[in-house]
Amino acid sequence: MEGAAVNNTMTRRIFRSTLLVGVVVLLAALALVLGVLYSYFGRVQESQLRDELSLAAVGVTQSGEDYLRQLKSDQYRITWVAADGSVLFDTQADASAMENHAQRQEVRQALAYGEGESSRYSSTLLQKTVYYAKLLPDGTVLRLSSVRVTAGVLMLNMLQPLLLLVIAVLILSGVLAGRLAKRITEPLNRLDLENPLENDTYEELAPLLRRMEHQRRQIDLQMDELKQRAEEFQQITGSMNEGLVLLDENGAILSINPAAQRLLGTDNACVGQDILTVDRDVSLSDGLRTAAQEGHSEFRGRRGGREYQFDISRIQTEGRTAGTVLLVFDVTERAFAEQNRREFTANVSHELKTPLQGIIGSAELLENGMVKQEDVPRFVGHIRSEAQRLVTLIGDIIRLSQLDEGEPMPTETVDLLEVTREAAENLQTAAAARDVTVTVEGQPAELEGVRRLLYEIVYNLCDNAIKYNVTGGRVDLSVSCTGGTAAVMGRDTGIGIPADQQDRVFERFYRVDKSHSKASGGTGLGLSIVKHAVQYHHGVIELKSELGKGTEIRVTFPVKA
Repeated sequence: MEGAAVNNTMTRRIFRSTLLVGVVVLLAALALVLGVLYSYFGRVQESQLRDELSLAAVGVTQSGEDYLRQLKSDQYRITWVAADGSVLFDTQADASAMENHAQRQEVRQALAYGEGESSRYSSTLLQKTVYYAKLLPDGTVLRLSSVRVTAGVLMLNMLQPLLLLVIAVLILSGVLAGRLAKRITEPLNRLDLENPLENDTYEELAPLLRRMEHQRRQIDLQMDELKQRAEEFQQITGSMNEGLVLLDENGAILSINPAAQRLLGTDNACVGQDILTVDRDVSLSDGLRTAAQEGHSEFRGRRGGREYQFDISRIQTEGRTAGTVLLVFDVTERAFAEQNRREFTANVSHELKTPLQGIIGSAELLENGMVKQEDVPRFVGHIRSEAQRLVTLIGDIIRLSQLDEGEPMPTETVDLLEVTREAAENLQTAAAARDVTVTVEGQPAELEGVRRLLYEIVYNLCDNAIKYNVTGGRVDLSVSCTGGTAAVMGRDTGIGIPADQQDRVFERFYRVDKSHSKASGGTGLGLSIVKHAVQYHHGVIELKSELGKGTEIRVTFPVKA
C-alpha cells in the first residue's frame, strides 16, 4: 500500500509537471503570436497611412479645401494646418474652435524636415492615435491621423477564440500528460526492488539500481547482524537470574527479560507501556526520579516475601538522556546471610563473654586472697568448668565456620551404624549421670561422607536428647538403609519442643529452655552444626515433637548405587 501511494504521488507529479509545461508553452506561443500580429498590422497600417497622406497632399495641392470637403472616411482624420500653426480645416471638427497646432510634434517635424510623425496613448480608451504630417509646397502642413488598436484591445477582440483554443489545448495537454505520466511511471511501478539488477527498465536508472543493489546487500548484512545480536541478547537476558528492564527516555518499556517479568508480575505485553503503570511502587518511582537527576540510584524492596535490590542507571547520548537501565537482584539469601552473620557475631560475643567473665571473676578473688582455703577447690573447679565450656564453644564455632565456607573435605566410606554406636558409647557417662538409657539398633548402612561430620550429627542429636530428657528417660537410636537412602533416627522421652519453636531449634544459639541449657553446659550450636553437616551431605532432617512427651528426629542421606 505504501509503494502504491508513492507511485500514485509520482504519477500526479509527472502529470502536473507535463501539464504545466504545456500551459506555459501555450501562453508563450499566444504571446508570441499576438506580438507578431500586432507588429505586422502596425506596419501595414503605417504604410497605408503614408500612402493616404501622399494622395491627400496631391489633392490638396491641386484643389485645396474643396478636395478635403469631399472626403468621407471613418478611418482617417485629416487636418490642414497653416505655417503659423492655426488650423485651416479638419474633417471631424470645427477648425475655428481648435487650438493652435504649431507645437504639435508631428507639425514641428514637418515644418522643419518636410515630414513628421508622432503617437499618443490613451489608457482610458486602451488605444493609440498615430499622426503623420507632410509639408505642402505652399508652406502649409497636411496631417493625417488614425486610431491604432493596442495589444490589449487586440486580445479582448480575440478573447473568445483564445479561450476556446486554451480550453482545447488544456484538454489535449491533460490527456497527453496523463498518458505520458503513465508511460513514464509504468516501468517504475514494475521495478523489483528486492532484485534491482534483474529489472529491464530505463538505461538511465542503471547506476541508481546498482547503488540500490549494493545498499540492499549492506542492509541485509546489517539486518542479519542485528538479528544475531538480538537473539544473543535475548538468550543472555533470558537465562539471567537477575531482572533486566530497558526503558526509553520517557520511561516506556523497550525490553524486559523473563526474570523481571516474574518479579513485576507481567509478560511481554507490557512492552511499550510506562514502567510506572506496570509497577506502581512508590520506591520505584522515587528511584527513577533520582536516577534521572543524578544518573544512578539503588534501593531495596520486598516483593512476594523476598528481598530485591534495584539498580537504576541513566543512559546518556550526546548530552541527552537516551533511556534507563533497571537491574533487579534477588538478595534474599544475601540479606538473610547478613542478618545471620550479625546475629551470630552478637551471639558469639555474648556467649564468649559469659564464661570469660566467670573465669576472670573467680581468678581475681583467688588472686586477692578473698577466698577461704576450704573454698579454693570450688573456685578452681568453677574456673575449669567455664574454661571447658569456652573450649567447647570455640570448637563448635570453628566447625560451623568450616561448614559455612563450604570447603571440600576428604570423604570415605562410612558405616552409619558404626558411627552411631561410637557416639552412643562416648555419651554413656553423660547418660548415666542423668539416669537416661541409650540404645542403638539397626543394620549397617554405608555411604560416602566425612566421618567426623557424620559423627558430629549423631553425637549432637544424642547429646541433646540426653540433656533435655527426664530422669529415668530413654534415648533410642536406630539406623536403616532402604531404597537408596541411609537414615538414622533418634527418639527420646524428654521434655519436648513447643510447636511454635520447632522451626527455630536449628538456628545458631537458639535454646528452647535457656536455663536448662546453660545448666547442662549447652552452647546452642549443636543442632545448627547438625543442620549444616546434613546439608553438606545433601541430607534431609525431619523433626516431630510433642511438649511433655518427647522428640523424634530423623536424618536421611542419599546413598550412591
